[in-house]
Amino acid sequence: MCNHSDLVDRELAGVNATNKNIYVCPLSLVDWAIDSLGASHLITLINHDTMIETPSEIAPDNHLRLAMNDIVDPMPGMVLPNEDHVADLLEFTDDWKCDAPMLIHCWAGISRSTAAAFVALCHLNPDVDESIIARQLRAASPTAYPNRRIISLADHALSRSGRMIEAIDSMGRGEMTIEAEMFRLPVNIAI
Repeated sequence: MCNHSDLVDRELAGVNATNKNIYVCPLSLVDWAIDSLGASHLITLINHDTMIETPSEIAPDNHLRLAMNDIVDPMPGMVLPNEDHVADLLEFTDDWKCDAPMLIHCWAGISRSTAAAFVALCHLNPDVDESIIARQLRAASPTAYPNRRIISLADHALSRSGRMIEAIDSMGRGEMTIEAEMFRLPVNIAI
């Protein structure tokens, strides 16, 4: 089992103060991660019934709450990720000043949150090849399995002509787990 305090110590020791980062974690680590990382922005992608309140450390305008289920096709009684979710994600990413970390989470830190992190990084790095971003995502998280529906919608919104989907497909399924460990992705992608 990962010692989360050791993880943060390792992460912060290796992070240059000018380096901007997106952290991804499961719901179970949100409060701990906000306290430990000093995140200023939070993105929650979770179903309506388990939606969290905005933590006191996060300004209400700095918390994007996207109520959706982790599905890729319509299912009765469930909320399919849609164009409005992706538009809100892109707008929220535009408003982030990168002056403190952003934390993105879903239930397990595997699918919706990794999709949102990939989308945010593609949006913030429009001139970087999507496959490079996907490789960095896979290197940071062996369990990442981005929600294909979110990626497809973002690929269309960002006019990426299918390259975001191809990049995610090239990552493969990833290791199976019930809950992912927290991981960090630098905003400025090294090419």
